[in-house]
Amino acid sequence: MSTRNPWEKMIIEALGNAFTVIFTGTHLLYLIGGVFLGLLIGITPGLGGIAGLSMLLPFLYGMDPVSALAMLVGLVVVIPTSDTFTSVLMGIPGSSASQATVLDGFPLAKQGHAARALGAAFSASLFGGLFGAVILTLIVVIARPIILAFGSAELFMLTVLGLSMVGVLAGKSLVKGISACGIGLVLGSIGGAPATSEYRLYMGFEYLTDGIPLVVVGLGIFAVPEIMDLLRQNSAISKSAELGSGWFDGLRDMIRNKWLCFRCAALGTIIGILPGLGGSVVDWISYGHAVQTTKDKSKFGKGEIRGVLGPESSNNAKEGGGLVPTLLFGIPGSGSMAVFLGGMSLIGLEAGPAMVSADLEITYVIVWSLALANVVGATSCLFLSKWVAKLTTVRYHLLAPFMIMVITFAAFQATRDIGDLVALFCVGALGVLMKRFGWPRPALLIGFVLAAGMETYLYQAIQFDGVGFLAKPGVIIIGVLTVVSVFFSLKFGRVNSEESVAANENEADASSRKPTKLHAQAVFAGIVFLIFVMVLLDAFKHSFLGAVFTGTVASVMIVTSVIVLYKLATGKTDDDANYDLEIDAGYVNNPSISKMRTYAIWFLAYLVGCFVFGYLVTNAVFFMSFLLGEAKVSWKRSGFLTVCATAFLIILAKVMVLEFPEGLIHVASIFDTFLA
Repeated sequence: MSTRNPWEKMIIEALGNAFTVIFTGTHLLYLIGGVFLGLLIGITPGLGGIAGLSMLLPFLYGMDPVSALAMLVGLVVVIPTSDTFTSVLMGIPGSSASQATVLDGFPLAKQGHAARALGAAFSASLFGGLFGAVILTLIVVIARPIILAFGSAELFMLTVLGLSMVGVLAGKSLVKGISACGIGLVLGSIGGAPATSEYRLYMGFEYLTDGIPLVVVGLGIFAVPEIMDLLRQNSAISKSAELGSGWFDGLRDMIRNKWLCFRCAALGTIIGILPGLGGSVVDWISYGHAVQTTKDKSKFGKGEIRGVLGPESSNNAKEGGGLVPTLLFGIPGSGSMAVFLGGMSLIGLEAGPAMVSADLEITYVIVWSLALANVVGATSCLFLSKWVAKLTTVRYHLLAPFMIMVITFAAFQATRDIGDLVALFCVGALGVLMKRFGWPRPALLIGFVLAAGMETYLYQAIQFDGVGFLAKPGVIIIGVLTVVSVFFSLKFGRVNSEESVAANENEADASSRKPTKLHAQAVFAGIVFLIFVMVLLDAFKHSFLGAVFTGTVASVMIVTSVIVLYKLATGKTDDDANYDLEIDAGYVNNPSISKMRTYAIWFLAYLVGCFVFGYLVTNAVFFMSFLLGEAKVSWKRSGFLTVCATAFLIILAKVMVLEFPEGLIHVASIFDTFLA
C-alpha cells in the first residue's frame, strides 16, 4: 500500500509527463533553435535580455504552444551565458546581467587568458543554471507563502543590503565609492517621483521625464570608456592570436571555488524569486560577495577569476528563481521575465496559482527545459569560443566603428528616441572621467539599479506601517545581514598600505605628476559636488514625499564630496586610482590625451550628425570616414564594410519593425523603400 500523499503523487506524475514532453523530437528541435537564436543575440553587445526576447515574440504567433514555449525558454536561458563573449573578449556588457563580469573577465582577455576566463564563466553558468532548476523543482510548490511574506519593508531592506556592497566595490577610497553610488542614486531618481509623480531633475527635457534607461547607463558607463581606451592604445584587444590553453584551468577554477559558486547560485535563485530585484542587481551582489570572501582583494578589477565565477554562477541561477513569481503570480521577477510573461500570453498560457496545481506539468516542462537549455547553451559557447575570440586579435580601429554602431543601436532600443543617443554619450563621458580618476563605476551602477525600487519600497513601507516597519522580523534579519556585510567590508576591504606605497617608488617622478593629477581630479570632484548641490536645490521645489529621497541623498553626498575635495587639496588621498601613468606624466601635451580628444570629437560629430542627417545616414558616413581617416583602410575595403554594416542595420530594422530617427535634413529617403 502506497504511503505517498496526494501532493507527492501529483509531483511525481507531473515530473514524469514533463520529461516525456521535453525529450520529444519536436520540443528538442525548437529548444535548440531558441538556444542558437539566443547565441546570435547574446554575442551582439547590448542586444541581450529584453531586446532579444522582444525580437522573438512576433514569431510566436500561430505556433504550437509547446514548441513556442521551448523556443522561448531556450532564448531566455542562453542569453546570460552567450553575452559573456562580449563581456570577456571586448569589455562590452552583452546585457545588463553581464556587467559585473566585465570587471575581471576583460582584463584576463587582455592578458591572454581569455580561454581560462571563458572556461570558468561557462562552467559557472552551467552550474548556476542547473542549480536554479533543481531548487526551482523543489520549492515551486511551497514558494507561494514565502513570496507573500516579503512586503515593501523587507524589499526596502534588501535594496539597503544591495547598497552595502558598495563598500567592497569602492576600491581603496570608500568616500569615492559612496559618492559614485550617490551619482547612481541621483541618475536613478531622474523623472517622476514614485509617491507623487512630480518630475524631478529633468531640466526641461521631455526625454528625462521617464528617467534614463538602464541599458543606456550600462553601455555608457562601461562600453564607451573601454572603446575610448582601446582606441587610444591603437592595438588589438589581445596581443595573442590564440585564446590560450586555459580551458580546463577555467573548469578547475570553478571546481576549486565550488563553494563560492554554490553560494552565488543560491543568491541568484533567492534574488530572482523576489519580484523586481533580479536582473541587473544579482551579478553585482554576487560580485560583492566574491570580493568580501576573498582574503587578497588586490587582484579584483585586474583579472581575478573569482570575479568571473561569482556573477556568472548567479545570473543563470537567477533565471530559475525569476520563474517563481512569474509563473505563480504573474509578477515578473525581472525585465526578461516580463517579456517571457508576454510570450506565455501569446501562446495561450496564463500564469497564476494553477501553474502549481492543474498546470504543474507545464511548469516542470519549463523548469527542465531551462536546465537542458543550459547544457546545450554552455556546450555551444565552448565550441564557438575559438572563432568568436578571433575578433580580439583584430586591430581595434577596425572593430571600433562596428562596436559604436552596435552600442548606439542597442541604446536606441531603450525608448527609440534620439535622446537615447544623447544620454549614451553624456553618461559615456562621465564613465571616461570616472575611469580616468579612479572613481568606481560599479558603485554608480548599483546605486542606479537600486534607486527606483529603494524609493518606492521606502514610501510604501512608511505608508503601510509608518516608522514601525523597522521592527518587523524580516526587516531586522536583513538589517543584521547588512551590518555584517558592512563590517566585513570595512575589516577586510582595505588594501594593504604597502601596495599604495609601491606605486610611488620614484618620488621625483611622482612629485612632478602630482600637481597635474590633483588639479584634474579636483576639477572633476568639484563638478560632482556642484551636481549634488543642484540636486538639493531641486528637492526644495517639490513636496515632502517627492523630495525626501533625493534631498537626503544629496545632503549625504555633499558631505562625502567635501571629504573627497579635502583629501585632494591636502594630498591625503587613500587610493591609487587606476591612472595611466603615460597620461599623468604630461596631461596637456601628452599624445594619448590628444588622441582621446580626437575621438571625443568623432563621437560629438556622430551625435550632431544624427540630429542633422538622421541615424542611418550618419552611421554610414561615420563608418566610411572612420575607416578611411583613423583605421587607414583602402577606399574599396572601407566601402565594402560600410555597405555591409548599413545592410545589417536595415535588415535588423525590418525584423524589429523599427524606424530610425530622422534628422532635420531628410536625406535618408533612399532608404525609405527598404524600411517601409
